[in-house]
Amino acid sequence: MKTDIRETDTNYELAIDLPGFKKDEIHIELENGYLTISAAKGLDKDEKAPEGKYIRQERYTGACSRSFFVGEGIEPRDVSAKFEDGILRVSLPKQVKKELPRNSTIAIE
Repeated sequence: MKTDIRETDTNYELAIDLPGFKKDEIHIELENGYLTISAAKGLDKDEKAPEGKYIRQERYTGACSRSFFVGEGIEPRDVSAKFEDGILRVSLPKQVKKELPRNSTIAIE
């Protein structure tokens, strides 16, 4: 997962390349101060050729995961994510709150 991390005055912004993945194949989780992004793909389609026989058919399956330590005080509601054109963009607040985070999943827009 190639990742660019940009710092602004108020946020950290991650741009993660995930070409070939769909939004529903990506999972983001915030647990114990770690933001974990994982993606898994499994193609197992039975398609029939309109004419003739298949000479060769290939399937791609794969999974990747990456974790970033973001601090103990960030809540899932503080994190926003958007997936568009094969790039996952995640925005995190720069200032860390003093509360402990809950284990939760983050929705992707």
